[in-house]
Amino acid sequence: MRAQASASLVDAGLSQPLDPSRSLVLIAAGKGGQRIVALNRAALEGGLSLGELLSNARSKLLDLQICDADPAADAHALRQLALWAMQYSPLVAAWDEASGADGLFLDITGVAHLFGGEERLLAELYQRLRGFDLYPRLAVAGTPGAAWALAHHGKRHKMIVASGSEWAALENLPLAALRLPPEVLTALRRLGFRRIGELIEQPRAPFAARFDVGLLARLDQALGSAPEPLLPVIPPPVYRAQAQFLEPILAQEEVLEAATRLLQSLMPDLARARVGARLLRLLLFKMDGRALVLDLGLAAPSRDAQHIAQLIGLRLHRLHCELETDFGFEAAAVHVLIAEALPERQHQLAITTQDAAPEDLALLVDRLQQRLGAGAVRQLIPFESHIPERAVQKSKGFALPPATASAGNSAANARKAGVRSPLRDKRDRHPNLAAAGAAAVPLLDVAGGAECAKETPFAQWATAVPTAARPLMLLPRPEPADVIAVVPEGPPRQFRWRGIPHQVAFAGGPERIAPEWWRRTEATTRDYYVVEDTGGRRFWLFRAGLYERETNTPKWFVHGVFA
Repeated sequence: MRAQASASLVDAGLSQPLDPSRSLVLIAAGKGGQRIVALNRAALEGGLSLGELLSNARSKLLDLQICDADPAADAHALRQLALWAMQYSPLVAAWDEASGADGLFLDITGVAHLFGGEERLLAELYQRLRGFDLYPRLAVAGTPGAAWALAHHGKRHKMIVASGSEWAALENLPLAALRLPPEVLTALRRLGFRRIGELIEQPRAPFAARFDVGLLARLDQALGSAPEPLLPVIPPPVYRAQAQFLEPILAQEEVLEAATRLLQSLMPDLARARVGARLLRLLLFKMDGRALVLDLGLAAPSRDAQHIAQLIGLRLHRLHCELETDFGFEAAAVHVLIAEALPERQHQLAITTQDAAPEDLALLVDRLQQRLGAGAVRQLIPFESHIPERAVQKSKGFALPPATASAGNSAANARKAGVRSPLRDKRDRHPNLAAAGAAAVPLLDVAGGAECAKETPFAQWATAVPTAARPLMLLPRPEPADVIAVVPEGPPRQFRWRGIPHQVAFAGGPERIAPEWWRRTEATTRDYYVVEDTGGRRFWLFRAGLYERETNTPKWFVHGVFA
């Protein structure tokens, strides 16, 4: 599909309107001065051509209308048109610079019948694009190269070539229909070639010896002998549902209702494939040729249409201003971009349970992400280090692994069978592992009554963690404190932190954590103490440096606070 803007669109933002009946050119800096990069039919009939110097063009046409080219704005407009065209095809690719960057490829394989066939599809596309004040040239062919050639050099504005008939359709077209570089076209003309059919009938070996592989590659792509991969403007979905509305919808409630019905129509397909949606995209197609795109990421695979619709409602509420449109939305589509395994499982029969279901956590995280923003919820990931501030790392966003969905049931089944869950054991020995996200590490899988331990590298490391308690709140970095101790290597008796003095009533420890020598830092050995002041507040303090071995003046720090 190729479309050219009318004068009124090209003239957006100019003080005086352009006359579409007069010659118009767009110019950009080039070799030797300003050159023509685009022109209308009147300029073409006046003897101008692409790449011509502006000075030469002015000498040919005195009433020439001239505007500066804006490639960035053209690319943005083409992308917006590509998003709008996705209501006709799930795979839409914008033409690159080699193809002119002035049109789109639509893969209509298997979708043309939804619009009444290829002819009716072309007729509707042509009518809609003309309504946008564009002058389209449309072609349907078995290969992208043949469709491009017919859209640019075909005799009619709408052409359909049956698959396998590309040879006959291309043989009378000029060589420029093959999207060849200017220097290759010049060389071929000097050899006496003017039409594509003249190249098809010639032996290939001389062309391969004289020209680069691009010449024969373009010919093979147009004829279907070689593939031509397309780069879609948006990756094609794994699953897709779309609806056309008889009348445009305007209200947020109507948009949400349409999205809910599309989601409900997708769920049976996901259930048959035993997968759940992990990343979805909602596309709302406006009447003015634009599209609103909303991406929705889930913490865990889901087939719950109502839950996903609730998340879409939260996003729509945040986008209240962007959702406003003058003409409404004429169509909507839901694309599942990423789907992950979500097998059927037995739901718990008990009314209450001590273990929180991982699905409930995923639902909560999804709601928080959509209400607060994608980067507002973060996950603490365990890291293989005994240094407390390095034992966890923050990840942008939140995601539960696929195995989490069945972890709760597996653990429950294991307890019924008399099997102690390694995950629970490690939480008991190292309380801060749960806060660090250890619950998301699949350690036990019970299937068919047989126990099968699946330990990750983190799980193997976690078996050797210390048994000492860890504070509920770990400070981002240790904060210095003034400590009074009976002996240099003894527990603290009194300390001052953040300007407030604390009298120690109880001190437990020490727990010694040696520095990581392989990192080659200046860190020293730490002796951690759990102290409780006379007011009942509990703190986690450590002494940095071994007395008379690493330093003569050990320093004290507060690293955490217990609940």
